[in-house]
Amino acid sequence: MTEIAIRVEGLSKRYRIGQREPYKSLRDIFTNAMLAPFHRFLEARRKSEEPVGDINPTTSKPPPFSSHSQWIWALKDVSFEVKRGEVVGIIGPNGVGKTTLLKILSRITKPTEGYAEIHGRVGSLLEVGTGFHPELTGRENTYLNGSILGMKKAKIDHKFDEIVAFAEVEKFIDTPVKHYSSGMYVRLAFAVAAHLDPEILLVDEVLAVGDYNFARKCITKIQRLASEERAILFVSHNMSTVNLVAQRAVFINSGRIQHDGTASEVTGAYLDYMNKQRISTMSAMESAEAIDIPGPSTECKILGVEVANKDGRIAQSVQCHDTLRIHIHYHAFGHIDNPFFGVTLWTDDGVRICTLDSRTSTTATLGLLHGKGLVECVIPDLILLPGTYFVRVRIFDSHSGWPFDSHGWDDGKVIAFTVATEKTQALVVHRQHGIVDLPASWVLPRSG
Repeated sequence: MTEIAIRVEGLSKRYRIGQREPYKSLRDIFTNAMLAPFHRFLEARRKSEEPVGDINPTTSKPPPFSSHSQWIWALKDVSFEVKRGEVVGIIGPNGVGKTTLLKILSRITKPTEGYAEIHGRVGSLLEVGTGFHPELTGRENTYLNGSILGMKKAKIDHKFDEIVAFAEVEKFIDTPVKHYSSGMYVRLAFAVAAHLDPEILLVDEVLAVGDYNFARKCITKIQRLASEERAILFVSHNMSTVNLVAQRAVFINSGRIQHDGTASEVTGAYLDYMNKQRISTMSAMESAEAIDIPGPSTECKILGVEVANKDGRIAQSVQCHDTLRIHIHYHAFGHIDNPFFGVTLWTDDGVRICTLDSRTSTTATLGLLHGKGLVECVIPDLILLPGTYFVRVRIFDSHSGWPFDSHGWDDGKVIAFTVATEKTQALVVHRQHGIVDLPASWVLPRSG
């Protein structure tokens, strides 16, 4: 048996904007058969205008691309291999071709160019709504999917109770799945795909529909399948899950592979890209606001921002539960009466943690600013869990509320720091336990 489970070479997929994939009902098939002599010419013409490749190598080429055509490349010249026992995360922004790739590998759609070799039975879980017949019960869909995978009824019988227990749908297994909630549907669909002995498992982001406990079960199942020499390819926007489950990741953008390497390297490259995109977007928004809303932006400038540890020394990393100091260097070109500062903290995957406003401080107001100076924002107990975080600082006019200046979004002004801890590794898996480490005590009530 070959060590390679999936081999993709020069895979490309092109769609016509505003049109669906060709779909034919049983009635259409009979009608076309009867009218075939009259439609051969039209069919040949249609195929020449809308070429569709095959899952196998093909020599057919699409018509030359024109800037005036209504075609879009969902995938373009994608090549990679996945070995047995390898877990590969597919990451990238929305709409860049990740799901299209899984659909081609699942044989739901055909490529326009290139080919994909699949060595083994494929279990796939794509978007909610595919794979099950809505009018059939959970039980009937389980047996139907097993049969499609080539399994005999005796083997499906053997796995059935395990599937139902994993999906936690015992009470509803004989109910048509059209009455299932999205969470119930996904739980059963994943259980079927993962338990009916797939040699290759393809999973889309639909796991985000499930709850936290179910997600943990899925991760454990994926790890177990990988240990049994199954190949797993999964799409995710959760970088923590990718780093936790996958040894390798592929970053796809605009239909092309941007990075292919270890999970930590590729997720880092993806987060850098997303941060730059967010910075660019926010800068454009602020530029538009500056044009539409005139403000006193030349009266006060932020010269620089630094992150310091509890001792006041500039630091790239601070300890969880230590003091974090944010130094804000400013220059007031006139006399600025009691402005206020805002500090916003973000996770590396774009989640706003909090915004600290100097007006809510228990200390005295900033008073009158003139010339160059320093303002320090002090967080006495940094409860953030280990990871990378970003800082944005703004200074505002207290009378109009308009910002004088902003720092932390432009290229070259990114302010980042990492949080470390001395706790055991089991407690510090990045994002596995959320964002903050809240102090808590545990009490065992006395019985009797």
